[in-house]
Amino acid sequence: MTDKLDKVLETLDANSESALARLMELLKIPSISTNPAHDNDCVCAAQWCAATLTQIGFDASVRPTTGQPMVVGHYHVEGGNAPHMLFYGHYDVQPPEPLDEWDSPPFEPVLKEDPDNGTIISARGASDDKGQLMTFLEACRAWMSAAGGLPLSITVMLEGEEESGSPSLKPFLDANKDELKRDYALVCDTGQWDASTPAITTLLRGMCSCEVVITGPSRDLHSGLYGGVARNPIRVLTNILGAMHDENGGVQIEGFYDDVQPISAEQREQWKALPFDPSDFLGRVGLTAPAGEGNFTALEQLWSRPTAEINGIIGGYTGPGTKTVIPSIASAKLTFRLVPGQDPQKIADGFKAFVEKRLPDDCSAEFLGERGSPAVSFDISAPIFLKAAQALEEEWDKPAVFMGCGGSIPIVESFKTELGMDALLIGFGTDDNRIHSPNEKYNLSSFQKGARSWARILEKLAAL
Repeated sequence: MTDKLDKVLETLDANSESALARLMELLKIPSISTNPAHDNDCVCAAQWCAATLTQIGFDASVRPTTGQPMVVGHYHVEGGNAPHMLFYGHYDVQPPEPLDEWDSPPFEPVLKEDPDNGTIISARGASDDKGQLMTFLEACRAWMSAAGGLPLSITVMLEGEEESGSPSLKPFLDANKDELKRDYALVCDTGQWDASTPAITTLLRGMCSCEVVITGPSRDLHSGLYGGVARNPIRVLTNILGAMHDENGGVQIEGFYDDVQPISAEQREQWKALPFDPSDFLGRVGLTAPAGEGNFTALEQLWSRPTAEINGIIGGYTGPGTKTVIPSIASAKLTFRLVPGQDPQKIADGFKAFVEKRLPDDCSAEFLGERGSPAVSFDISAPIFLKAAQALEEEWDKPAVFMGCGGSIPIVESFKTELGMDALLIGFGTDDNRIHSPNEKYNLSSFQKGARSWARILEKLAAL
């Protein structure tokens, strides 16, 4: 450890209470990007972030977009060959509903004692993503205070629409490519392996989503007068969706697996060595057995295999009591989680062909809301990953796990395709943080050791 880093870590420890107080301030702002009633709150959160970056020592400003504003800050180190990093986080949060399931008000952050995690920070956004982004900002603050400056040049971009699909992101990246393109992106919106083991996420599944609408009769029909002779769109839809998987969990859409790139033998062996119990993982949500492709481990199913999931089905009468109708229309919303090699458009086209091939007489299909982004993977032997892993191990006294992620972070793919940057994904969330759910929390240890971790990582990256 260098003398500078030693002072930086001492500063973080000495100022931990003030750092927590700053996070609590940000958590009080109900920056819900999906609800127009909170547009002013999103602006307030953006202004708070810009003011904080300015106070730390960045040249920061709030940038208008067609939706919620972006926050951009720059710190430049003259001379040297250190890489210039782009750090990304988001200040917007999910809606807190259902409110009656919260143990304390979602925008009145409090510290609580948890039997499994010690002290926790309870609030909407505590983990996703305000607590996470503040670990990085507090590391930067400590470097500025203890060492007189950051060890390398950093640009910060904080988004306000991540939880609402990032509609303004691509236009903003297109308009500001020269300003935002850097050597690497740093993304904090990920997690640890467990509460005491750090991790670097090296695989992200992509996603393709769509809605299929099946139309049969021209209007809802009386099920007594027409039952048995008229096509029922709900029955047609469920028959088609039921044929989408075989008894072993495999997806039956033609060509679905054609472009799947298998993981390396080294990666597979590392995952097998991880202390992961599928029955414990599923038991937390009331389940017992993995339901994916039976010839792959549970972690492979989660991280490196594509999926086809039905997210919702709508059709006919769903109110109280009985209404004896054969509906005119039935619909379903689906998402396909994709792995490296798969093209979202090809998957969407394959699903359309699967549906249309199985449509009976007197039924038509319409496909709505199609969106997609490809999967992303990284070379874990690259120097940036090795340096970051070394820094994490020095802080946590455990080797960092190179792990996959079953979810998608579209910004990472955008950085790669729009700006030509690879990303380093390091966060300090845990599986039990209840993000997007009532009683979201962030372990106080994650916040404090996360800031210390970023302080160490910045020093290692400066030496690249």
